[in-house]
Amino acid sequence: MPNYKYLIVGGGMTAAAAVEGIREIDSSGGIGLISAESDPPYDRPPLSKSLWKGKPLARIWRKTEDKEVKVYLDRVVKEIVPEQKRVVDDKGDIFTYQKLLLATGGRPRQLAFGDGQIIYFRTLSDYRRLQALAETGRRFAVIGGGFIGSEIAAALAMNGKEVVMIFPGKDIGDRVFPRPLARFVSNFYTKKGVEVLAGEKIIGLETQGNQRVLKTSTKREIEADGVVAGVGIEPNVELAQTVGLEVENGIIVDEFLRTSHPDIHAAGDVAAFYNPALGKHIRVEHEDNANAMGRMAGRNMAGKAEPYHHLPFFYSDMFDLGYEAVGEVDSSLETFADWKRPNEEGVIYYLQNGRVRGVLLWNVWEQVEAARQLIAEPGPFTVRNLKGRLAHSKKK
Repeated sequence: MPNYKYLIVGGGMTAAAAVEGIREIDSSGGIGLISAESDPPYDRPPLSKSLWKGKPLARIWRKTEDKEVKVYLDRVVKEIVPEQKRVVDDKGDIFTYQKLLLATGGRPRQLAFGDGQIIYFRTLSDYRRLQALAETGRRFAVIGGGFIGSEIAAALAMNGKEVVMIFPGKDIGDRVFPRPLARFVSNFYTKKGVEVLAGEKIIGLETQGNQRVLKTSTKREIEADGVVAGVGIEPNVELAQTVGLEVENGIIVDEFLRTSHPDIHAAGDVAAFYNPALGKHIRVEHEDNANAMGRMAGRNMAGKAEPYHHLPFFYSDMFDLGYEAVGEVDSSLETFADWKRPNEEGVIYYLQNGRVRGVLLWNVWEQVEAARQLIAEPGPFTVRNLKGRLAHSKKK
């Protein structure tokens, strides 16, 4: 029965960052890491970004082996017994711990059809599968017009593939981008050779030989050599629920990233935390949060009591477009676009009741920290006093 001072359930970026955080405080305490994946911890963003631009696969690994951690791959934790500080996995192996971290992440939402024929893009094995298909396939369908869908469509198109994007919204990224910018992005993708089918809903999939045929609600049929979907994730909270931890859109944690059980922490995609700048609980599914929150959880498990007040940012690359975003970037909010050059370089502010709730930095760089400070300010803000506030910055 392996006994660890620190036991981590999950094998993603959050788990790797937690190992680093623990080792910053405790250089020798035993660490065990149980992962459902077949690969040791790695950086996730390159799967839809730099690996398609020639970055070597060897550069994505998180090198947890340098931190003296025992990694158990291809295992799913089935039971936690907090009273005995015991964990049981799907092989029947029992682990004990002093401090436990739930970094269980999320699983892709799936469509009600096409079992086994659709790549729900999230893991390194998904990347390998799509990359292998791209070596021989010519035409690819991407279901979803959000973050993952837009990146994968661009990646495939930049690798010479015919790409069709299908999604129910009006434009690519329309949940984040204000309407004029979303329309610009859709037109930009079209000019790059991507067929954009907005306002379409996929209702079925058939296979004909090596071809997949997608059927839409408007009776359109779309043939493809491969189908990729990016339609969001669901946080893996079931394990937390079995032991009665507080769950609401994720596992609820306090400012020290403890769950409702003091010896169990949670971090990353699965954790809902209170952010003082926004004044509410949020759950964030991006790299910056995984790294910062995972590291803080590790440090606090190892004896620190450091509050997590970080407001995460995220970024995306779409062909030669790029942006960084902080806070609530929700197109249903009031928006003000402060363009230096329309649709090429500028800052979009997302406002509610006179406060800045989010900032989108469109081809504007080195302004993330300034955006965080702006979101934390009480305001009130108007279009007049926001104009030019963050727009003048260095190019990447």
